[in-house]
Amino acid sequence: MAVVGAGAAGLAAALALAREGIATALVGRHAPVADGRTVALLDGSVRFLDALGAWAAIAPQAAPLVELHLVDDTGSLFRPPPARFVASEIGLDAFGWNVESARLVDSLRLLARATPNLTVFESDAADNHRDGSGARLMLEDGRTVEARLIIGADGGRSPLRVSSGIAVRDWSYPQAAITTILAHDRPHRDVSTEFHTRSGPFTLVPLPGGHRSSLVWVMGEGPARRLSGLDDAALASSVEHQAQAMLGAMRIDGPRGLVPMRGLSVATPVAERLALIGEAAHVFPPIGAQGLNLGLRDAASLRDVLLSARGAGRDPGSREALSGFARGRAVDARLRGTAVDWLNRSLLADLVPVDALRGLGLIAMSTIGPLRRAVMREGVLPRLGAPTLMRGR
Repeated sequence: MAVVGAGAAGLAAALALAREGIATALVGRHAPVADGRTVALLDGSVRFLDALGAWAAIAPQAAPLVELHLVDDTGSLFRPPPARFVASEIGLDAFGWNVESARLVDSLRLLARATPNLTVFESDAADNHRDGSGARLMLEDGRTVEARLIIGADGGRSPLRVSSGIAVRDWSYPQAAITTILAHDRPHRDVSTEFHTRSGPFTLVPLPGGHRSSLVWVMGEGPARRLSGLDDAALASSVEHQAQAMLGAMRIDGPRGLVPMRGLSVATPVAERLALIGEAAHVFPPIGAQGLNLGLRDAASLRDVLLSARGAGRDPGSREALSGFARGRAVDARLRGTAVDWLNRSLLADLVPVDALRGLGLIAMSTIGPLRRAVMREGVLPRLGAPTLMRGR
């Protein structure tokens, strides 16, 4: 197998296959981006990384997300009271764990270099050829990798996806997200807080140490560009004001980024000897911790499908072997993508009926116990079709 893409989803897919004794090539340069982004690894993703032998090195760098608070800050006439979700109510110590993206990738790449059956090629793919007999990757450094299946984890503008001719639907929002790391006077107490504002979500997510958090602040493109141009003191003051001083005085304590808000979906994540995972198959705005968690489910699901094909003696790169993966991942991505898109557009709409519907939904989740617990469980990991390595023991 050949995995193209050196991000977290590609690394996880390569590790999952190599640990099953499948000779695997990981193709891609390590090119970390310092933009202050973190990822909230939900419980199923943590189980997967633990099964890969990766979690022990990541855990000390991650903070638990024990509670989630949602605050309506839209100024709507139908403004509901804050909603509080607690992981212990569904039998978990934490909904997930928040870690800086760069640290996650560094840990996975270090493990990949030491894993048997996994060869790391520090070069990008230049071209590929795929047919009924196999697949070939031509690398930028002149080397060639042959495989029965190429796994495309090469990002939202995936050259592999483009070359395959897979139909794509993409769109953009009139927004951008400011990302950074913050230090603050008051402890976060392992609580992630998301303010729903009229320009998009404003989210503070805990980091280790009790007095550091990551920020994802979604707003209009123009205001985002203006705020991102402020010096550290002025930006920290703006964040503190938007957070209603809930964590006290703040200061910028890491790199910052400006992330465009866009979405992408594919008609199918498979083609001739090609399976797409991660952002090569779906792109979400940085809302609700869905993007990478969905990509890790892609990787874990593909591992299950390829092991099944091996056990049945089927060609792992055939359409027949990949058909179940294509159906299952399309449903998962569609459901998550629709939820994220609806939340974001509902905040921008500024329509009384939409505000009322969103407010009633939050009130229902806050007051109806079985509904609240069902939503929490589904948010952490889908009940149907969960990959083997993500399931609870």
